[in-house]
Amino acid sequence: MEFIQRNIGWFGRATGVLSPAQATGFRPLLEQLAAGEFEEAEARAMALAGRPRRVWDRRPEPVWLARAFALTAAVLHGRREHVLPELDSLAVELQHTSRGARTILLVVRVNRAVVLLGEEQYAKAESEAADILREVTRLAHLTQVADIELSALACLAEALCGQGRFEEAESVARGNLSRATGNRAASLRCLVVGSLNGQGRYEEALAESGQPTPPAFRAGSGQSAMAIAAALHGLGRNDEAVMTVRQALRECEQFLHPTHPRMREARELLARITAGDPPSEAPDEGTGSP
Repeated sequence: MEFIQRNIGWFGRATGVLSPAQATGFRPLLEQLAAGEFEEAEARAMALAGRPRRVWDRRPEPVWLARAFALTAAVLHGRREHVLPELDSLAVELQHTSRGARTILLVVRVNRAVVLLGEEQYAKAESEAADILREVTRLAHLTQVADIELSALACLAEALCGQGRFEEAESVARGNLSRATGNRAASLRCLVVGSLNGQGRYEEALAESGQPTPPAFRAGSGQSAMAIAAALHGLGRNDEAVMTVRQALRECEQFLHPTHPRMREARELLARITAGDPPSEAPDEGTGSP
């Protein structure tokens, strides 16, 4: 599956510190994430993290990686109420460790940025994404971190949108879209559309949304439809906007946890459109797929 192949960039270099048998044990987690089986992936990862270990195999890397998988599954699903303290705790443990563990740390920090975005702490999310990008620059000659970089850039673009800096967000998202594939391409395309909506360029946003883009992973459920609905709302095509945002809400309800920030955002967008309110200055396509 394409998602599994692309996420070698997230987790594959970190699994280089594992034995072949251990690496094989982690592969089903990628398959479950690809299938959108977030709760199952989180449970499997936590079981791996807590599994008794042999005396001669007590390196911390497998446990760190399993915990990172579990937290990633929770973030993607949208069940985030407990996640930020756990991300912070794991990040502290991963400081000043091996190269493989530094890659795990970057994954943890991307997830932290996503959680901050969901909490609308946009300035903090921007700072986190910028720090990740600086670290990626330092590690780029040692390991392949392009996928982590693209995820951090998507977080940065969304953080800029959240602060009303739509032209900067468009530059970041559009400037890196050609490098992205799969879910990251879908996310960056939505961010381009959202940044155009934020600038009041609704016709351009609608045209941009029609460009060929890979389908989003389940964590991106509703993201594209919400961006399109916001553009239609901006153009005064409210009946179409209502239909589209309801489609987004159905997608969110099918695949995401009820507490996922996008559920709230979809309902708020629907309420604004049906009330005849003017378009919001903030984009409504977020929050959060790494």
